[in-house]
Amino acid sequence: MQDTTELQDKESPQTPLTTAELQEFIVNSMEDNKAEDIIQIDLTGKTSIADSMVIATGRSNRQVSAIADNLYRKLKHLTGDGCKLEGMEKADWVLLDAGNIIVHVFRPEVRSFYNLEKMWAADFTPDNMLPTDADIAEAADAREDNEEA
Repeated sequence: MQDTTELQDKESPQTPLTTAELQEFIVNSMEDNKAEDIIQIDLTGKTSIADSMVIATGRSNRQVSAIADNLYRKLKHLTGDGCKLEGMEKADWVLLDAGNIIVHVFRPEVRSFYNLEKMWAADFTPDNMLPTDADIAEAADAREDNEEA
């Protein structure tokens, strides 16, 4: 991991960034490092671990590592305390925990295997988990069919 001394002469923001500003900063940094297929997922109401998730792909272990390392160094300078970083050893899947935003950088095969976009895109909020009148009627019909058989 490289030091952030090259960033020390630049001034850090005086006020903390909002989640939207931090997310924009993260996406711009990843685009600058040629990350591919960058998507943003709103996690509001789905989990308490974060408000947002950013997922991107690097073409190789080396690019995944470079994208994550560069973002880590920029966040460390920007926020003063940085973020938590996991997965740099293999660089198949690197996770950065930037507080309100979780960042995943994958190699293409690993990203398609875990398919986080599909898992987190599903709406599992409590209101959508309650059965609807149609669900209840369908279940009753299925019970009646089973009893007749």
